[in-house]
Parts: sequence; C-alpha cells; structure tokens
Amino acid sequence: MSTDQVKIYEGDAAALLSPSSFPDRVSLLPSEASPSSQRGRLRIMWGQDMLSDVLQGCYRTVICGVNSEDNESGVIAQLVSLVTASQWAPQSVTSYAKMFHDAVSIHAAKDREPYILKFDLDSVLVLALLRPKDQDYFTLPDLARGFSTVNKMLQGRPDRGPVCSVSFLGAKSNRLVSDHNNQEEPSFELALRAMYSAGFRGDIYPSPQMWSRADVGVFPSYPFPAGLDRMRAGSS
Repeated sequence: MSTDQVKIYEGDAAALLSPSSFPDRVSLLPSEASPSSQRGRLRIMWGQDMLSDVLQGCYRTVICGVNSEDNESGVIAQLVSLVTASQWAPQSVTSYAKMFHDAVSIHAAKDREPYILKFDLDSVLVLALLRPKDQDYFTLPDLARGFSTVNKMLQGRPDRGPVCSVSFLGAKSNRLVSDHNNQEEPSFELALRAMYSAGFRGDIYPSPQMWSRADVGVFPSYPFPAGLDRMRAGSS
C-alpha cells in the first residue's frame, strides 16, 4: 500500500468488503461543482434510506406521489404509518385524494393537473402530487407542472425546509412514464431535468432498484458536469 493511500477500515475489513461481493452498489463519480454552486443543485442521496432520514428529523418537507385509488404500496403510506404523531392512515389518504378529485371535477374541471395535496404529519409536511384523474401514471410534463407548483409553495417559506423528494422512478403505486404516447419509464436524468427546470432545489432519493447499477458511474448532484455532454457529443 502506498504511503498516500487513505485507509478506510480497521483490521481486515477492507479485504472482506470487496465490491464484487455486493450486487447492490453504485460507482460514485466526483462532482465538478464548487461548494458555493452546490446550493443551486439537486443533491442525489445515493445509498441513503429516505424514511430513516425523515424519521430522524433531517427534513421538514417530503415530496412524493398520491392517487385516489390505492396508496398501500406508496411512500406516503409508509410515512403516515411510521410517523407516530400522524393522524392519517393509508386508507384516509386515499379517501381524501378521491374526495378532492371529485370536488375538482365539479368546480375546477379546466384547471391543469396535477394538484398538490398537503398532509401535515406534525413533524413533517408531505406535499403529494395527485396523479391526474383517469390516469394510472404520471408523465414527465405532469412531473414538471407538479414541481413548478411545489416550488411556489416552498418559496418564502424557510419553515418548510430542508426538503427532499422521491425520484418517482421504480414506483409501484404511481409510476412515471415519458408521455401519453411513450409509456416507457424515462431515464433518471430526464426526471431530474423536469424537477430542476421547474425550479425545485432539494435532495432526491433514487429508488432502491437504482442502487444495483454498478455498471455505470453516477454523480452526486444535478445538473451533471458539462463534460458529460461533451462526451456525448463525441469530444474527448
């Protein structure tokens, strides 16, 4: 071992923790951004458990999806079940979303979806994008419009920060597709672009399925380094 190589573990742990022995891992690449510019970026929380971080008080606001049919498999169901001060339950969340959809269809049928529903769990505020009526998915334009509204709800409200969001990828209850004509799940980059372009700045938690992409390097923040676009364009 060279004298300038930093030792990570004590004893023989390094020999026991060969990356090849662990299928769930990512190859994290260094970010080119300076510390001052990081405030204007999305921080990507690779390998971290969002629910644990929320329960430990790391965030005041969480962004996720909700629908008016069944939320038992959604992140919001886990949140309302785990936050002890919450008076919500997965069933009441779904009932409220259905009641809201029914009211909107009568009084504001021409408004642009998705709407943002607020669930105050006392220790944390959930801002949930309501899946558009008669859709079993979100589209990237839905995501952009929803995060544009979320951004307005966060502006001038320091009491609602810090804030984090799910990635909306790999979802069971509220899947994300590219658009109505292309119902394939978009790339993580396109989802991040929709959130960022809408003005959102916060922490993003990749889905657990994404932790097993050791075959490709990932960055800890978005926008990604400019060098990536140069590489895609064929520059060295």
